[in-house]
Amino acid sequence: MERTEIDAIRQIPLADFLARLGHEPARRSGNELWYIAPYRGERTPSFRVNVAKQLWYDFGLGKGGDIFTLAGEFLQSGDFRTQAKFIAETANMTVAEWEKPVYFPKPIEPVFEDVEVAPLFRSPLTEYLAERCIPYAVASRHCCRLNYGVRGKRYFAVGFPNLVGGFEIRSRYFKGCIPPKSVSLVKANDIPADEYLVFEGFMDFLSAVTLGVTGNADCLVLNSVANVEKATGMLEGYGRIGCFLDRDEAGRRTLAALTKRYGERVTDRSSLYDGCKDLNEYLQLTTKKQKNNHLKIEK
Repeated sequence: MERTEIDAIRQIPLADFLARLGHEPARRSGNELWYIAPYRGERTPSFRVNVAKQLWYDFGLGKGGDIFTLAGEFLQSGDFRTQAKFIAETANMTVAEWEKPVYFPKPIEPVFEDVEVAPLFRSPLTEYLAERCIPYAVASRHCCRLNYGVRGKRYFAVGFPNLVGGFEIRSRYFKGCIPPKSVSLVKANDIPADEYLVFEGFMDFLSAVTLGVTGNADCLVLNSVANVEKATGMLEGYGRIGCFLDRDEAGRRTLAALTKRYGERVTDRSSLYDGCKDLNEYLQLTTKKQKNNHLKIEK
């Protein structure tokens, strides 16, 4: 396969590729298309395509990439030749001489440069968190500001540290991870608590702190349901395990995996936000209702 053929395959719009496979976006927001994840079951769209950058990201799995890695998810194969052939056949492209040595392109995942960690002072970042109903007092206690470069340009984002030196990062415009990726642990005290609370992402953990539901429990943030295996050993010594997971297929699978391992020690705490996808959505809805009630009283 020639490099020109690889480049031609890469130019196929992700939306067109997905449409040929029978998948249409559930909604559009600017340059972003949101889909029900095309290769796994879910009810709420958590699969994003950036049409400007031609990149995808699955928030349920914590994975993303270009059209080749997307084909790999459909095929459950990391073989580049197999991925390229699948894409070409889906797009009705003719690619000659599949048996020739394959040109392997360089990975296109962002490489973070000159990462700087700073306190999370009031800024547009804390305004973004406030829009998600996370108060500054909570955010500044658990998060930091990260300044970093990607391909020579400087950016900044909210950072949430994990156990191995990496960070989950969020801003209005980006959701990702500065590797290595792992789980995060927030201990209530110096001695182990009897209860462990499990969250899918750090925005849900911050929401729980804001709502006052963490109590004296230790908290484990998976930072992706794909990290559940990394978390299992850390949960062994706890008598109670409360799960605040997303109310979608990925969350249900994670809850089932933890229940299978720890049995009656596991409690599904998602009834608190019944009708919402996750704890942060519930926090935003609750905060909005409280504000509306205050306005009615004042009137």
